[in-house]
Amino acid sequence: MKNYLRRFRKEERGSVFVIEFVILVPALFIPFFFGFEMSMHSIRQMQLDRALEITTREVRLFTGAEYTHDTIVKTICANSGGLNDCEQNLRLEMVQKDPRAYTPLETRADCINSSEEVAPVRGWTLGEEHELMFMRACYRYVPLWNKMGLGKELDKDGDGYGEMVSISAFSQEPE
Repeated sequence: MKNYLRRFRKEERGSVFVIEFVILVPALFIPFFFGFEMSMHSIRQMQLDRALEITTREVRLFTGAEYTHDTIVKTICANSGGLNDCEQNLRLEMVQKDPRAYTPLETRADCINSSEEVAPVRGWTLGEEHELMFMRACYRYVPLWNKMGLGKELDKDGDGYGEMVSISAFSQEPE
């Protein structure tokens, strides 16, 4: 075995291919990893958008029901199709806006940051009939590759979680 390893180390046949391999394989795999991360990000975003729209429709149509932050979070998570640790990593805002004297939403979504103290729920109003309502959901997730590709470029909190935001607007239906 010792002689075989010594011969292998001194052998020069094929050494050109090793250099080529070392240079080209990372150049081929990095775009693959970036594309895979982008696909996973898009799937999560689609799941969040769809779940928020389905839940928003329920809230809009069933105005007599008393919805709380936690019940809507559970409904969104049930409709999402499998966002990881959804109930722990999802934060909602629901605010009423006047369409005739519109003021924009806060620029930064209210997300959970596990490295900071938990803040109380911000902007939670159920609204009345015919009022314009905005529901904004912020979901935190762990990128597949934090140190390369898309995972490196994402805004992350202190624990390395990326975040995605989805917004839905609706008008409360009369009962």
